Amino acid sequence: MSELVKSPAIGDESPVPATSAAPEATPKQLTQWGEIRHRFVQNKLAVVGLVIITLLFITAIFGNMFTPYDPGAQDLENTLASPNAAHWMGTDALGRDMFSRLIAGTRVAMFVGLASIFFAVLIGVALGAIAGYFAGFADTLVMRIADVFLAFPLMIGAVVIILVTGRGITPVIISLAVFSWATVSRLLRSSILSVREMDYVHAAKALGASGGRIVRTHILPNSLTPVLVYATFNVGTTIIGVAALSFLGAGVPVDVPEWGNMLAAGQAFIGVHDYLWLYPSLFVVVTVLGFAFVGDGLRDALDPKLR
Repeated sequence: MSELVKSPAIGDESPVPATSAAPEATPKQLTQWGEIRHRFVQNKLAVVGLVIITLLFITAIFGNMFTPYDPGAQDLENTLASPNAAHWMGTDALGRDMFSRLIAGTRVAMFVGLASIFFAVLIGVALGAIAGYFAGFADTLVMRIADVFLAFPLMIGAVVIILVTGRGITPVIISLAVFSWATVSRLLRSSILSVREMDYVHAAKALGASGGRIVRTHILPNSLTPVLVYATFNVGTTIIGVAALSFLGAGVPVDVPEWGNMLAAGQAFIGVHDYLWLYPSLFVVVTVLGFAFVGDGLRDALDPKLR
């Protein structure tokens, strides 16, 4: 006999069969960030890139804990040793351990690449927001200045600044940032020109919000997607720039363990001791691919047309 319960209605004594079936669960709704994360994870190359970048960060932060030798220590009795059990990636012309120097070079590459992009985005976002929101004379002035910087090739402009200021990590960061902000500014300006015509921006103006508050609260958060994607892609570009400047003799000092310096030292041994240039090249390629994969995944995940 089935168990009987009473209806909760007052005065209603009619029996109602009890049920043990739970109410049907409604499908879980993803939040906006949850959907973006889901789309990013679905991109296998983006996940591979994220793993590569994570390993690079760990190497840059904790690399000195597991390097077998001092990156600058010379062993003139063991120069140009091929990869072996003692030196996993061999030694260079001064007997310095290649593996230790490559690990130390990861720290230099990541620091310079991220720092230069940070300052480029900082300058580009500030000027792009002014140009896109206030328009008029401010827009014309900022865009003409940006045109001047875009007219200079990145490497040539960076070399000119370094020749004036001298070699070093700081001059390299400044030179790469100075010749990268213009693209950020243009991207943000284009995005703001469409966002500032949205209804919520007009509503904020009608409520008396100041221009600065509207830009900070309503416009920038909804305009930064292309800048975020560009910055992720461009970290790899700046790392190539750092290596190229050092390879040309205009980057960080020669005694600093940096991938470009190692490539420059290894070019004299092409066809003889190929590991001297092969391993630094692989580190550069893998790093750039990691940031490119993540940037591509972010672009697809943040694209509103795919939501």
